[in-house]
Amino acid sequence: MTVNGDRNPARAVADRMADAAHAWLDSLNAEQRSVAAGATPGPDASDAERRRWFYTPTDHGGLTVHAQRPAQQRLGMALVATGLSTAGYVTVATVMGLENVLDHTERFRTIFDRERGRDPGLYYLRVFGEPGGATPWGWRFGGHHVSLNNLVVDGELVATTPCFLGADPASSPLLGGTVNRPLGRVEDLARELVQSLPPDLATRAVLLEKAPSDFVTANRTVLSEGDRVIPLTGIFRRERFPDPAEQAKLQALSDAIDEAAGFDDADHGALAYTSAPKGIPAAELDEGQREVLRSLLGTYLDRVPPEISPIARYDDDAALDAVHVAWAGPTEAGAPHYYRLQGPRLLVEWDNTQRGANHAHSVWRDPAADFGLDVLTAHRAAHH
Repeated sequence: MTVNGDRNPARAVADRMADAAHAWLDSLNAEQRSVAAGATPGPDASDAERRRWFYTPTDHGGLTVHAQRPAQQRLGMALVATGLSTAGYVTVATVMGLENVLDHTERFRTIFDRERGRDPGLYYLRVFGEPGGATPWGWRFGGHHVSLNNLVVDGELVATTPCFLGADPASSPLLGGTVNRPLGRVEDLARELVQSLPPDLATRAVLLEKAPSDFVTANRTVLSEGDRVIPLTGIFRRERFPDPAEQAKLQALSDAIDEAAGFDDADHGALAYTSAPKGIPAAELDEGQREVLRSLLGTYLDRVPPEISPIARYDDDAALDAVHVAWAGPTEAGAPHYYRLQGPRLLVEWDNTQRGANHAHSVWRDPAADFGLDVLTAHRAAHH
């Protein structure tokens, strides 16, 4: 298949992924491969593990960086790079490196029932199914503040969501008086947009004067009407740590985060996820505001290789018109805040509320097709 005289980009990217996945898997010994390989993707319960994703410092499932030799790490990161733009890869690498900064911020404490609580070696890679084969296959890469999920069906990359990136600290000092803000534009463009709204639009766009403790949809596999913020304790693979003291620390941290947000039932209801978008549609924005919104969308949709990014979809004014913008919290810089962009086949959420509004989360989702479940269902129907 060709597109504008060129090979189908989704197939070309999938081929690069398959080559990189084979190279990585072939470098592993039998013990490593038993951890690195997962079940073939499908539209049933056998695929449940692939659809689990996290953004907390927990076991994400797969082979860790620690468990690989340097040459294997190189091949693993080469696979990760096939699913990202250059800017996306640099951002992921920076977020991983921030674990060292966060460890320093927290005075190198042992937390989360780990030998090293903030650990740049605890990022997990797993391949599901046989890369490049006739059956569906995919791969997942994740660790603290990174979750990448990719699915290939019939030789084409069909899903790249959920796609999560966070940063803690969101802002940290560099020599010469500059700062390291890996997700700075993801925050600043949204604030610029909301601050530019006239009072009548701002009143409708700002859903609450305070922000939630986290982004609303959390790490759910499937989104449902009325979904609300999940406490931190609910976003770890284990329900409880084996060490009661560590579990108590996590519970205390979770309670403190929720208490700082100060949300009551009505507040949670105001921000609850609904399939009908909240906030204001881009159709009511002026041209300058629409361009800011397009740029903001790019900070999410351009995380993937440029030839498969859906950002061009929003060159169409009608598509952009349907994207809604919602905000919660103060709009001045440095205050805890949250925003949501939502439209057909699109959900974006951001929060920067924890650690004195210096701990950011950002996620891009396709509520109708996360993990490629729509394509897997159609594939099963066509081949069985």
